[in-house]
Amino acid sequence: MISSWRRRRAGRGGNKNAELLNGNLQTEITIPSLFRCPISLDLMKDPVTLPTGITYDRENIERWIEADNQTCPVTNQVLNSFDQIPNHALRKMIQDWCVENRSYGVERIPTPRVPVTQYDVSGICSRISVSTQRGDQKSCLELVGKIKAWGKESDRNRRCIVNNGTGCVLADAFHSFASASIEKHVSLLKEILYVLTWIFPLGEEGQSELGSAASLDAMVWLLKSGDLSARQNVVLVLKGLLSLNQRHVVALAQIEGVPEALVEMIREPICPKATKASLTAIFYVISPSAISERFTSRFVELGVVSLILETLVDAEKGICERALGVLACICDSNEGREEAYKNALTMPLLVKRILRISALATEFAVCILWKLCKNDKRDEGGVIVEALQAGVFQKLLVLLQVGCDEGRKEKVTELLKLLNLHRDRVDCVDSSLDFKYLKRPF
Repeated sequence: MISSWRRRRAGRGGNKNAELLNGNLQTEITIPSLFRCPISLDLMKDPVTLPTGITYDRENIERWIEADNQTCPVTNQVLNSFDQIPNHALRKMIQDWCVENRSYGVERIPTPRVPVTQYDVSGICSRISVSTQRGDQKSCLELVGKIKAWGKESDRNRRCIVNNGTGCVLADAFHSFASASIEKHVSLLKEILYVLTWIFPLGEEGQSELGSAASLDAMVWLLKSGDLSARQNVVLVLKGLLSLNQRHVVALAQIEGVPEALVEMIREPICPKATKASLTAIFYVISPSAISERFTSRFVELGVVSLILETLVDAEKGICERALGVLACICDSNEGREEAYKNALTMPLLVKRILRISALATEFAVCILWKLCKNDKRDEGGVIVEALQAGVFQKLLVLLQVGCDEGRKEKVTELLKLLNLHRDRVDCVDSSLDFKYLKRPF
């Protein structure tokens, strides 16, 4: 087989040489079959040998085994053991071959790190549990740092860490040290939160520990701190926690300063990932429930409606969808709708987002428009006129044409009826309007 590595030759003089400089003449290199993985037929980077004696690239054979295959791909023998023994001799031969052919553009493969095993993870989790019981912050910090380093090495390590109960152990450690003293153990709490951001979802026991009053107090305390990394990690963990059970939302509601801290994450964004997590957390907090009304009122007081509308001006898809979702929940309240009516950006932005971002963004935008138009009690029908002037009538007609589900279709039909009552006040239909640039949900 022929590899994709080629060496370009450059000649001298004349048009023919100019063509050679453009790479028309190339030298091909054959990769020895011994160096190829039997699964992918690519050059092996980390050769390992199964008990059947066949060598594969570690990433490929692990993917094969994780797909619930119980046999050796080459011999078709049933594997009584999934042990993978590093083939150091072959790896050294591959590296030497790469060095010999470096003039052809072949890069030397790095010496792979030994991957983490379930025994390594179980051992370090046991030591963290012991350190937690003793209240030994120094030892626990070192062990959590080790897990953090393992996770940075490879996705394979992360999967191994996640699948062997690490989340519950770290949640227990976070709860225990937060209960003792937040200020005293702040460095450890930050490290645990960093690891927890990629360990969700947790088991039931881990959820209980991380959703405790002491743990939530610590997270809100860190969310109010000036440490940008800690604030980002907190909001990522909160997003994951609130999505698991409504009881965590109820527990969070008992802590002062939560709305202020979440709004600040949007007003002073750290990164798109943190902004999306903050909007998602707010969405869970104000979604219809026994406590949503109080939370919604506080978010409205903090100016979240104007903040969301400003965010929507040039937001990316993920942020736009979440921002519209939050605004849809806020518009369930009278205070939220009043703030939306007052803002001149509301109608132009909502109409513009229909059929432009995604099916989910369109659904939220239509839902918000429906709530605003249906509940507008002013005699002059100001918000409906604004929507007509922004071109909503045409957009809704196109939406019906391209298709939508029954629930959305009902809202669109009702909206069109409301809008039709005021069409004579606005010249809203432009026969020259070209819809070919609209992004359709199919």
